[in-house]
Amino acid sequence: MDRKFLVKPSEGKLMGVSAGIADYFGLDVTLVRLGWVVAFFISAGTAILFYLITGLVADSAR
Repeated sequence: MDRKFLVKPSEGKLMGVSAGIADYFGLDVTLVRLGWVVAFFISAGTAILFYLITGLVADSAR
């Protein structure tokens, strides 16, 4: 079975990155979003850059 990471704008709050990650790994989307918040504070804001790059580069599931 071929798995592919897709962002899900229809299920997401901002760009659908968290929803796509949650679907890909079989996690709850709330846990992924909390992970982004924690990563934001630990990385002094650098996590936002990775979030935006992922949202712009990844394929979209429409």
